[in-house]
Amino acid sequence: MKLSVFTVATPDLTPEQLADAAKEAGLDGVEWRYREVPADAADEQPSYWRNNRCSIDPRLMSEELLKLREVTASRGLKVVGLMPYLQVGNLEAAEQAFHAASQLGADMIRVGVAGYDGTVPYPRLYEETVQYLKEAEVLAKRYGIKGLVETHHRTIAPSASLAYRLVSGCNPDYIGVLYDPGNMVYEGYEPFQMGMELLGPYLAHVHIKNAAWKQEGRRKDGTARWSAGWSSLEEGMIDYAEVLQGLKAVHYEGYLGIEDFSGQYESRQLLKAFADFVRERM
Repeated sequence: MKLSVFTVATPDLTPEQLADAAKEAGLDGVEWRYREVPADAADEQPSYWRNNRCSIDPRLMSEELLKLREVTASRGLKVVGLMPYLQVGNLEAAEQAFHAASQLGADMIRVGVAGYDGTVPYPRLYEETVQYLKEAEVLAKRYGIKGLVETHHRTIAPSASLAYRLVSGCNPDYIGVLYDPGNMVYEGYEPFQMGMELLGPYLAHVHIKNAAWKQEGRRKDGTARWSAGWSSLEEGMIDYAEVLQGLKAVHYEGYLGIEDFSGQYESRQLLKAFADFVRERM
């Protein structure tokens, strides 16, 4: 297994600084965050989802994307993937992102999946997402870049089994699953190895982060109120020794990408801590 970084987790670094830090930490690849920085966030302190300096603006021209490709290649790093925030049904945005991914030399791109908040029935969201994935599969085949459905809370793919239900009608050469155990702390937990075995050839990528539950007072009826939040790799509920054991059992040979949101590390320290954390448990 190889190590990468999803640049959402390193918001204070420029792409050049990130590439240098990843090389220094001994990582193998980069997953670029693909989203513009809001105009009203430019003067804010760096943050994961607003003033993220390690993001690629979708408005960049081809020449600038090719320069970014060279930034990673010159450090001996692979562009593992492009991570946009695509919406189900928006094929124009999907094709634009696939095109950018091809210019960056990426192997994978995250595609959309419907969110779930109870206002729209699951069967309708499922049908809409499956149709979208069939169309995304056409784009993936055209560009030679795999589309990824991420296991993510508050979507219709919070678990390995529900992600598998979405992608099982697609060719795993073109559509796969980004397996994220940290998101499964919020919702969607299943025994890790069982989920990996179910995904089989659809298991295409893995994100590494951690989270934990804590009690936050009580409801009016006296029962405890709990909420989940991000934690450091060492302090969360996910036992990554068990996750890695499962990945070995299914002969996974892809990338493990750090996506830490704990805020407990400076970005350069995070990359080194991540590399040490994983290698100690492999």
